[in-house]
Amino acid sequence: MADQTDNQSVRICERMDKIGRKILIMSGKGGVGKTTTTVNIANALLAQGHTVGVLDTDIHGPNVAKMFGVEGGLLLDSKDGVSIEPVSPREGLKIVSLSFAMEDPDQAVIFRGPMKMSVIKQFLADVNWGPLDYLLIDSPPGTGDEQLTVAQTIPAMTGAILVTTPQQVAILDARKSIDFARQLNLNIIGLIENMSYMVCPHCSEKLYVFGKDGGRNLCLEESVPFLGAVPMEMNLQQTEDEGGNWIENNPSSASAKEFMDIASYIHMSTKPSCSADIGYIPQNDSCSPASCASCSQNCPSKKEG
Repeated sequence: MADQTDNQSVRICERMDKIGRKILIMSGKGGVGKTTTTVNIANALLAQGHTVGVLDTDIHGPNVAKMFGVEGGLLLDSKDGVSIEPVSPREGLKIVSLSFAMEDPDQAVIFRGPMKMSVIKQFLADVNWGPLDYLLIDSPPGTGDEQLTVAQTIPAMTGAILVTTPQQVAILDARKSIDFARQLNLNIIGLIENMSYMVCPHCSEKLYVFGKDGGRNLCLEESVPFLGAVPMEMNLQQTEDEGGNWIENNPSSASAKEFMDIASYIHMSTKPSCSADIGYIPQNDSCSPASCASCSQNCPSKKEG
């Protein structure tokens, strides 16, 4: 059993070392639009020329596939009987979700914690992600098994993005997510206030349905970067239910512009952490990408840190 665990850890390191930035997207409270945020950040990064993988770790309610328009009829495949092939809705995008392993989309997933942890680790170790600029990990609400597994399993995590609404009950739970990240020494890239407001279609006045500036004020109190305020928009829900690309189809919308700005900030404010990006060149059997930055040996590898 120990050997199997060690082998899986090695495979995870090898897979993740080909991915520049690994980002956990999380929320304390459910219903704040975290998956919507994940999908739109992915689409914004794609629009800016980056390659993106999306891992859906919401085991009980996987919705990523539907929002990318590939729900139903697609099952995870393997070309060599060992690696799992991700689903690629379009060029530059790879996604994996437990929904691809289920023939009946209405079937409930009844897993205890250890089983959920096992599934997530298998997705990290066995999926043929290949070289990617980004891996976005969509998680369920809270600070439980799924978030803990991701944070403690993926080496050289870039950090976490937190999603909330301005509503005070959402802010209360967002504080717990901040505390979670800090306890695990997980870099907080920033917080997004989703459903920040909506524009009245008749008078163009901003309507603050869930309150005003809750996310922004939380960031000031906790010294967390505020990434942006994303408004609610007409037809966004229909577009996502139909698996459409809101960023591509509505580039002039306020929310699409906000997501594009957020994606640009993420790219400018974070650094890749993989061997391909730090010029890692193994010199002997004891070399490893994870230790390259702090290695004192004088070798051709570029060291950062």
